[in-house]
Amino acid sequence: MNVPAVEASAPGPEAHAGLAELATLLARTLPAGASVAVGWSDPLLGPGRSRSATATAAHAAAVDTLLAGESPAAGATDMRDTWTVDATRVALVAQPGRALPAALRKGWLTLARSTIDATFASARAQTRIEGLRKSERLRQALYEIADLSGASLDMQEMLARIHAIVGTLMPAENFYIVRYDDVRETVRFLYFVDERDPWRADPDEEIPLADMPNSLTVAMLRHGQPMLGPSAQIRRSLGVDKDPAHGPDSADWLGVPMRRDGYVSGAIVVQSYDRPQRYTHEDRALLEFVAQHILTALDRKSAQEDLERRVDERTRELQHANWVLEAEIVERERAERLQRALFRISELSITAGSIERFYAEVHGVIDELLDARNFYIALLSDDGIRLEFPYSVDERDPVRRPRRLGRGLTEYVIRTGQALLVDRYGMAQLENAGQMRGHGSLAHCWLGVPLSREGTPIGVIAVQSYSADIGFTPSDQELLTFVGHHVDGALARKRAQESLKATHAELEFRVEARTRELEQANRELRAQIGERVRAQQRLTHQARHDHLTGLPNRVFLLDRLDSMMLQMYEPGRLPFAVLFLDLDRFKLINDSMGHAAGDAMLIEVGRRIRGAIAMEDMVARLGGDEFAIVLESVDDADAAEATATRILKKLGRSMWVAGRELFPSASIGIALWQPRYRHADELLRDADAAMYRAKARGRDRSERFDEEMRAEAMRLLDLEADLRRAIQREAFEPHFQPIVRLSDGVVVGHEALLRWKHELHGALPPSEFLRVCEDSGLIEQVDWLLYQRVVAWMGRHPEGYVSINVSPRHFHADDFAERLLRIIGESRVDPHRLRIEITEGALLDDAPRAARILGTLRAEGVLALLDDFGTGFSALSYLHRFPIQALKIDQSFIAGLSGETHAESLALVRAILALAVTLGIDTIGEGVETEHQRQLLTELGCAYGQGYLFGRPAPPKEARGKAARSPA
Repeated sequence: MNVPAVEASAPGPEAHAGLAELATLLARTLPAGASVAVGWSDPLLGPGRSRSATATAAHAAAVDTLLAGESPAAGATDMRDTWTVDATRVALVAQPGRALPAALRKGWLTLARSTIDATFASARAQTRIEGLRKSERLRQALYEIADLSGASLDMQEMLARIHAIVGTLMPAENFYIVRYDDVRETVRFLYFVDERDPWRADPDEEIPLADMPNSLTVAMLRHGQPMLGPSAQIRRSLGVDKDPAHGPDSADWLGVPMRRDGYVSGAIVVQSYDRPQRYTHEDRALLEFVAQHILTALDRKSAQEDLERRVDERTRELQHANWVLEAEIVERERAERLQRALFRISELSITAGSIERFYAEVHGVIDELLDARNFYIALLSDDGIRLEFPYSVDERDPVRRPRRLGRGLTEYVIRTGQALLVDRYGMAQLENAGQMRGHGSLAHCWLGVPLSREGTPIGVIAVQSYSADIGFTPSDQELLTFVGHHVDGALARKRAQESLKATHAELEFRVEARTRELEQANRELRAQIGERVRAQQRLTHQARHDHLTGLPNRVFLLDRLDSMMLQMYEPGRLPFAVLFLDLDRFKLINDSMGHAAGDAMLIEVGRRIRGAIAMEDMVARLGGDEFAIVLESVDDADAAEATATRILKKLGRSMWVAGRELFPSASIGIALWQPRYRHADELLRDADAAMYRAKARGRDRSERFDEEMRAEAMRLLDLEADLRRAIQREAFEPHFQPIVRLSDGVVVGHEALLRWKHELHGALPPSEFLRVCEDSGLIEQVDWLLYQRVVAWMGRHPEGYVSINVSPRHFHADDFAERLLRIIGESRVDPHRLRIEITEGALLDDAPRAARILGTLRAEGVLALLDDFGTGFSALSYLHRFPIQALKIDQSFIAGLSGETHAESLALVRAILALAVTLGIDTIGEGVETEHQRQLLTELGCAYGQGYLFGRPAPPKEARGKAARSPA
């Protein structure tokens, strides 16, 4: 960094003071009434004069004559001398008032000369020291400006710090930076601070030069040269008319252009309203030099922000691609489950011993696809006038007896030949229309699909639910219809088998009479049976093995685990372990190299796992990049962990896929058999949970499922079940906390806070159950229960407003605004009295939809408050893009006003309040607990507050207080 030398061309204050008193000091060494005059010309200190109080203009003229090299006329008692030392020319004239001896005169001149030389040496040294100090300040300022461009600051904060740095070099109370686009003929005021000019600059606004014909700044940009002096004088020199719209005149104005590649690209201006000649040409040169470094910092910051913007855009594109891929994975898994079910049904048509066993197995397959705890199969009798139920499992109607055809739902499906999905409301409509008459217990939701023979309906497969928590969807209807078509074929095969058995029995009775014909028929039949057995074996193998790796699949694995769990009760059996393996970052392989490379990698991974375990152990592919390993006869958990380590080590060796060398890794969860396990799925579930812990702890490792994980899982399941029961009982109520006006303490509104009236633990705050509520998707049901009670309370208390908290999940529903407005309308409550509190997370996922919802609510009078402001992204663009009525300052900042972080919290709160005032947004301080905090917020300009100082959250009957109409 080339820093120019900043050495003063004129003496500093201390040097001026010493030289000014030089003549007076020398006069004191002479008799009373003596006069002394000293003159000098110094390349560093400049020309100057010093006279004692008794010196006259004649003495000063004599000094000037001596400095010019002439010899003026002298009095009888005058003492004169002139000399040059270190390029400094000095002249001395003294009038002692009376005649002095020659020796005394000579001695005094010698003394005076040495005194003057010493004084000048001191002044020059002081001036050089001051110059070095200025150079050091400039160098430090340039280093700080360079560091700011790389710091993680937004543009306005960086410019504010640059303003502070310039203020250390020169007076800069009034300071602004402007960018100039000579192609578009526009300017942008990036930063503007002025004591007297009330104008507020928008750094993103491009102002055409044509809109500013009388701007001194625009004239200087076009002139292209620095300008220094009173603003009126500079206007006259540039031919600019005075225009009050561009602010008041300044006593001293200094502006320098910023140049890039020889072209003017902006300017920096400082000005003073009270002191003329406050800036010097040295300040002008200094500001010119600093301006180029500021321009470099601005360019670097703009490039950094542009890079961050492009990174954000690319991140959003990748997120969208990831969402699409996840949807494809879900659809693929659904298709795989359906394919396995169809293979199983096809297998059952061959392997099931009796028709009753076949029906039971079909029930089990369908139960894997949807909730089929209440399931039955209905078939028409041979004469077509009765309905028979060869298979039925039901919670409320354990026995279904044959009946004549009537007007039931089952008969409706047979009559229409179409699938039917209906709830209680739909049943009532059918019954009112005379299309249906109920049989047995009334279901909450009913789904039935027809069974056909050669296109004619002959029966129905039906599932039903007696609980409002369990319902069926059109997707379930489509799935069951598809499965029903395959069940038709399977039933036909089973009927063929039954017919074949009858034929065999008849042949046995006629064997003697038709031996030869029967032998021929038997040979043909054996050939057909052999072919069918081979087809059955192929189907069985395909249904129980993965088509890609050839490893056993989930069906095979579950059968093996069920068998091993039954054997564990035999004496002398050692326990076994299940390892759940998931490849790390396998998605990256598919995305970057293609699915063919991913398939090749999965085949090699399966081969390596098989090579790392014993012969009696088994490895199965569960789907995607998930594998399960069954270890037989495991002495303890350490042995299972050792096997997992061996697998990870073997997997970690390099492999070549599609011409690239890869080093795969995996995360493994371990679950050891315990007597508490009853089903194979439970073991897989616990091993899967342990695998996710391994991923969370860094991947490429194994973790063992322990009692702590089990207890946490059971606690979350119990809590979710309690939540579902609480929703049915509507065991949620609002507690209201007042929001007051800080200036006079009047209650202007309340915030409705959710509380769960738990049967055992009383009123629970959201922190006890909100995470489970969000994860399970129950938060929307809970919120709507709360909103109805809040609006009903507002109808009984017609003063003040109430704010409700809205989960980000609500912004995924297109009808949220309409549904909320409908509740308000039904209760006849003024919509202007309702506020919604949202967090920044609600605005992240789908900003256009969020803006549309907030706009709809605002149009009807429902305003939005931004909750916990300052703790999230706090993007200022949200405040421009979304209709936000008020900011709720997070309680952590309010608490910090009274703690060790007082200064930091005070600065943050002041900045938030300044931002809100600029944007015309109200502010509410959360968590106000002390009178000191209230007073401090009032002094800072915060209008409203909320916290324990004004009242704790209370049930509806206790939420009282003097209410005031909320300011619009």
